[in-house]
Amino acid sequence: MDTSIDSARFNMVQQQIRPWNVADDRVLSIMADIPREQFVPAAYRNLAYADIEIPIGEGQTMLAPKVVAHMLQALDIRTDDKILEIGTGTGYVTACLSHLGGHVVGMEIHASLAEQARTALQALQPQRLEVRVGDGLEEPVNGHPFDVIAVTGSLPDTAALGTLERQLAPGGRLFTVVGEEPVMEALLVTRVTDRDFRRQSLFETSVPALEKAPEPERFVF
Repeated sequence: MDTSIDSARFNMVQQQIRPWNVADDRVLSIMADIPREQFVPAAYRNLAYADIEIPIGEGQTMLAPKVVAHMLQALDIRTDDKILEIGTGTGYVTACLSHLGGHVVGMEIHASLAEQARTALQALQPQRLEVRVGDGLEEPVNGHPFDVIAVTGSLPDTAALGTLERQLAPGGRLFTVVGEEPVMEALLVTRVTDRDFRRQSLFETSVPALEKAPEPERFVF
């Protein structure tokens, strides 16, 4: 047992996540148990539990732990939820989603990252989980509707939300970060009825843009 890693994981929960208004016991327990270092490139493994976004290749990064925790708490995941993740990366968030919910479909645009995710996830022997290669924003994902949709990169504006919202089951929840530097906000979208959606602003943050996110329309004088 690597006691330094165990200590770093404990400190991540106690010093980063709890103080950021994350009190969901299931979320805290899962993030205290899942070995985040297994999803981090070897060159950055000593930073696995730092409060930073970690490069994972292909120009992509892992979300900071406290943002992951807040996302998981906001989504209020139930054990039988069907979950869609947009932007799987190396699979850390996927692992968290799998431990909290039911079947998880992870969409990753880069084949190399998808393969890394499958390898890292296999070591945890997750159930009801698949990682697919593809652009999760391009068209509705096979298997919808979903109870939960987690978007791990930011969108420049709300224009792309319609496609994602339509893939939510009644009562379904969607988490994403919307905006451009220097101002972005985390949103929780809930499908209230077939036609009605509630959008709730959660907190301000800054998250790298999701690859191939639709470009916002620019006003031209």
